[in-house]
Amino acid sequence: MTGLVVVGVDGSASGLAAVEVAAREARLRGAGLRVVHAFVWPAAHVPLGKSPLGTPESGLRNMVDRLVVEAVERARTVAPEVEVGHVVVTGEPLTVLEAQSRAAELVVVGSRGMGGFVGLVVGSTAVHLAAHGRCPVLVVREQQHAGGPIVLGVDGSAAGRRAVDLAFAEAALRNARLVALHAWSTWNAPMPDPQDPSVPYANPPGALAEEEERFLAEALAGRQERHPGVVVEHRVVRGGTREALIEASRSAQLLVVGARGRGGFAGLLLGSVSQALLHHAHCPVLVVRGTGED
Repeated sequence: MTGLVVVGVDGSASGLAAVEVAAREARLRGAGLRVVHAFVWPAAHVPLGKSPLGTPESGLRNMVDRLVVEAVERARTVAPEVEVGHVVVTGEPLTVLEAQSRAAELVVVGSRGMGGFVGLVVGSTAVHLAAHGRCPVLVVREQQHAGGPIVLGVDGSAAGRRAVDLAFAEAALRNARLVALHAWSTWNAPMPDPQDPSVPYANPPGALAEEEERFLAEALAGRQERHPGVVVEHRVVRGGTREALIEASRSAQLLVVGARGRGGFAGLLLGSVSQALLHHAHCPVLVVRGTGED
């Protein structure tokens, strides 16, 4: 096997669901799988051994070993042909998994972990990794819709261009249909050049929509030739980007987006659209950062 898929586990139900998805992703890619647990208690100077009043199996370290073994066994049940390794790293989960992402082709995490606060739909680890991971990050929200399309959000940003490449590769890998979705409104669409220069903003009805359809076609140019077996649907929607992608995710097996779009503020590594999808999408969300993003 070549390549590596990393999955973060913490003993939560969301983490175990991520393990199952990660095992399938590793099998698809012919990659190995590494189960990673970030062990924070030593940093807090908490005793790791069993309590004098506890059973021989008690103690924080034994508890961690059991949850990691359970995760490894779950992965081997889902994909017995995948080589599964595991590691327990002392450190805070965000730092540990970001470091692990440097050697991985994909990092998989659950949408909420053991440290989630009541009322939060997505955990801080998932949001942080989507913004800072050194490889694409797959956040497992709800069950994948087997046979559904790959949905790609297209916005023309640097991260969005990488998302286009990744979405085509994922569609080819899964033998799935690709829905390339671009949402626009009169507030975010550039005004086309007027047909009559003497009337600065005189354009026929539908000119903006035609410009956005042309924009989508140009954003996808060249990828079809590299992936001739992928069937692509161009979908241009007038309306909010978040709402359109969340609705499209209802029947998708995977949603692919860039970490930060054209409208992002300087210094923000995760855009509002990406954050909304991590909170509300109805399928797993694959987030990719643009080159040069810190």
